Amino acid sequence: MTNNNKDQQRVAAEEQELNGQHTEALETDEPGAEPAVDEQKELETVRAERDRYLDQLQRSVAEFTNYRRRSEQERAQLVPIVRRDVLLQFLPVMDDLERAMAQIPEDKWSDGWVTGLVMIESKFRNLLERADVTPIDPVGEPFDPSRHEAVATEPGTDGSTVVEVYQKGYAIGDVLIRPAMVKTGAPQDEDGETPRAEA
Repeated sequence: MTNNNKDQQRVAAEEQELNGQHTEALETDEPGAEPAVDEQKELETVRAERDRYLDQLQRSVAEFTNYRRRSEQERAQLVPIVRRDVLLQFLPVMDDLERAMAQIPEDKWSDGWVTGLVMIESKFRNLLERADVTPIDPVGEPFDPSRHEAVATEPGTDGSTVVEVYQKGYAIGDVLIRPAMVKTGAPQDEDGETPRAEA
């Protein structure tokens, strides 16, 4: 049973009680005496006050429900933004780690310190995966300015395709955390040659 139904039942019971008292007062009056006008006015005043309080209660409940719904929506919108901002702080560290590992000579991969770096990189990758972060490594894909940031273009090409990635981009689902920093050029033909744009 909702609070409104309980309030309405309580108000109805009070009204019956007041009506019963009013009837008793009428029965105890002397025969031929008119009902007291003050009691009728008091009953109307109490009813008006009751209706006013009930209306205020219903409005308050509706306002609180709307406030709670608005708060939940704002919180749901804020979570991806906060997650994106926190993860954005980690990405430069991941970039530096990947660059450092790319410079390790072949003969050093069995050294203990390299094993430690590999474990650290693995932990970073696992952290990103648990947060549903996917890397954007778009070599060979058509250039998309909403997901890629072109910092160079091969001369004489139309720049329609990503030919090199300088820095990976990252996204959480459809939400872009950071665009991929890329070099654009023309797509390679079947022979693996890059056609030049006509002058």
